[in-house]
Amino acid sequence: MKDIFRNPTFYYIAIPIMVGLWPLLVWAIYLPAAQNNLKNEFELCKDANDIMLQILTLDPQRLELVDPNETDTEFSYYREVDRFASLCGIPPSKCDRTSQKVTTNSGGQRNQTANVKFTDIDITTFTKFLSMIQARWPTLQCNTLKLTQKKGIPDVWTIDIEFRYFF
Repeated sequence: MKDIFRNPTFYYIAIPIMVGLWPLLVWAIYLPAAQNNLKNEFELCKDANDIMLQILTLDPQRLELVDPNETDTEFSYYREVDRFASLCGIPPSKCDRTSQKVTTNSGGQRNQTANVKFTDIDITTFTKFLSMIQARWPTLQCNTLKLTQKKGIPDVWTIDIEFRYFF
């Protein structure tokens, strides 16, 4: 059996057969899968368009251009974490936050660091929280993120985050 691989005739026959099978695989398997994916993407785009139109009708002020560095209210970790956690359905008992005092770096920019810990939440809820709070406060950075899954329970996590907000 090992001698067949040393024989050049094997390669003269095997390589053209493989080259001939490739278009058949593309035509029979890969092309229908790509067409299916394209249909799914178009459906997702239609759904997203409907959602964007609903947002536009419910909150037309979102279209106004706003400088992300100029906010209408002063940033507070306690208020904002509580607000976005409640919007995402995270109860206050599952959220613990501590913030440090405001410091000034060598460039003269003020910043504040806070640690937020979520216990027993699922990943989709957390990612919704994180994307919403960072969309509202663009100068809020997530410095560290530690995910610890509860043993034996699928999709239940303890999440430790360190945020830094630049004023």
